Amino acid sequence: MDRVDIKRLAEKLNLSTSTVSRAFRGNSDINPETKARILSMAKEFNYQPNHHASNLREKKSKTIAIIVPELANNFFSQAIHGIERVARDKGYHTLIYVTDDEYQKEVAFIDKLYNGRVDGIIMSASGEANDHQYLNRLGNKHIPLVFFDRVYDDINVPKVTTDDYESSFAATRHLIEVGCKKIAFLVVNKSLSIGNVRMQGYHDALKDAGIPYNTHLVIDCSNDYDENFDILSKALNEQHPDGILASVERLAISSYYVCHNLGIRIPDDIKIVSFSSLEIASLLNPALSTITQPAFDLGTNAAELLFRALESDNPVTDHLVLSSKLIPRTSSTGIKTTIGGKG
Repeated sequence: MDRVDIKRLAEKLNLSTSTVSRAFRGNSDINPETKARILSMAKEFNYQPNHHASNLREKKSKTIAIIVPELANNFFSQAIHGIERVARDKGYHTLIYVTDDEYQKEVAFIDKLYNGRVDGIIMSASGEANDHQYLNRLGNKHIPLVFFDRVYDDINVPKVTTDDYESSFAATRHLIEVGCKKIAFLVVNKSLSIGNVRMQGYHDALKDAGIPYNTHLVIDCSNDYDENFDILSKALNEQHPDGILASVERLAISSYYVCHNLGIRIPDDIKIVSFSSLEIASLLNPALSTITQPAFDLGTNAAELLFRALESDNPVTDHLVLSSKLIPRTSSTGIKTTIGGKG
C-alpha cells in the first residue's frame, strides 16, 4: 500500500487538509463525530501526523521556558511540577533554566530565548539590578512572558503571586502573640519586590503591636550557606533576638544550624517562623512553623496565563494573588506536634 500522507487522508475523507490537521492538534472547533472519523481512518491506514513539521510550518517550537532562581528550594520544584502538568496537557515541552539568583545569567538566558527557541517564558526573577527593560524585547518578538512569585513591578506582563504582605504580617503577629518582643527579619534581597513587601508586613505588624522598628534586626543575608552562617552567627550574638521571621526557606535552615552551634534553644530561647514549602518541615527538630505558599497552584496558574497569552490576540496583563497559609508548629509555639501536624 502506498504511503498515506495528510493530503491523501483528507481526500479519502472528503475533507480539507486543514480540518484533518486541526483534528490531530486537538482543536475544539471540530465536530466530535468528524474528529472521531478522522482518527479512526488514520488508525486504519497507520497514519502518524508529523507534529514537528507542523510546528515548523506554524513557526512554533511547542516549547516553553521556565526560569527560576534555584532548584534546591522545594517551592520551585512544586511550582515547576504545576507548570509542566499544564504544558503537557497542551502538548508542549519545557526547558528549565536556573539563574542561581544572578542577574547576568538571567539576562543571558533571555537573550538566548529571544532568538525564538521557545514560544513563551515563565519566570521567577533573580531580583538584582534596577534596569529590566531588556525584557521588553520579548514583546517585539511576540514571546509572552509571565512572572510568578518573584516579579519586577516595572514590567507590565501577567503575574501570579501570593499574599506576601498579609502572610508576613500574620507571621509577625503570631510571634508577638507567643511572647516575642525582639523579632529579627531575615531577607536576601530587600530591593526585590517580594522581599520589600514581606518586610513591610513585618514592619506594620510591629507597629500595630506598639513595638519599635529596629533596623539592626533586619538582617541582610546572601544566597551562600557559608556566608549566611557567619552573618547569622554575628547577628544572633550581637542583637540577641527572641524571634526570627525568615523570608525564604534557606534562611530558616541556616538559623537552625547557627542556633545549634551557639547553643541557642529553639523555641525556648528563640522562636522561628519561615516562608517555606518544605514538605519535611514537620520532621525537623523542632518542627518548623511555616507560611506555606500554594506552590503547585502558582505554577499551574502561571502556565494557564501563558497559554492564554499564546492563544489570544489581545494583551494579557492579569495579576493573580493566591493565599498562603500560616502553619504554627513547635519552633514557634513550643507545642510538640505529630508528624505533619498543625498544632
